[in-house]
Amino acid sequence: MFTRALAFLAATVLSLSALAAGPEAFEGHEYARLKNPQPVATGSKVEVLEFFWYRCPHCFQLEPGLNAWLKTLPRDAQVRRVPAVFRDDWMPGAKLYYTLEQMNLLDRLHHKVFDAYHVENINLNDPGVLGGWIAKQGVDRKKFQGIYNSFSTQSKATQGAQLATAYAISGVPAFIIDGKYTTSVSMAGSQARLFEVLDQLIVKARAERGSKKSAK
Repeated sequence: MFTRALAFLAATVLSLSALAAGPEAFEGHEYARLKNPQPVATGSKVEVLEFFWYRCPHCFQLEPGLNAWLKTLPRDAQVRRVPAVFRDDWMPGAKLYYTLEQMNLLDRLHHKVFDAYHVENINLNDPGVLGGWIAKQGVDRKKFQGIYNSFSTQSKATQGAQLATAYAISGVPAFIIDGKYTTSVSMAGSQARLFEVLDQLIVKARAERGSKKSAK
């Protein structure tokens, strides 16, 4: 009897959670299952990849909502941002991202990079302009440039480009959930719906991980 009561309570909680997350996401329309799933880099946590480009206006518009959603992320999920590189002129932005990451400056400067491109019309692709801008942010310019121009940063940017190719990403912003599902604002229909779909796909990926463990 007690077991039945627990099962009923669990089902009720899951039902309420589903209602809170909106209608069930429609596969083939609001998200797609990848034909060639890829391994994840987050271990026991459900991986959420965000492919973006600093100069993409849609990525810029998504940032406030994305940052708000990140605060609600469950503990067993982890977001990894990946700067896509579809052309040579996308590479400077990717190197900038990975340089800030290595210098532990993303929390402070990630949004400022977006603002520099989209609000202030500063061309951070120009090495001279970038150096001056980074110095104004109180960052050691020489140290920054050393990391920016390093082989390790170039390698990280190249690996990010290869990951986008592996997932057949054709535009940004795009999201990959646990190496097997893809969605985007255009697929979901709106920013608000995107975050609902992401929440549901995290739950779905978590359940599938649990099923695999049970099968062992």
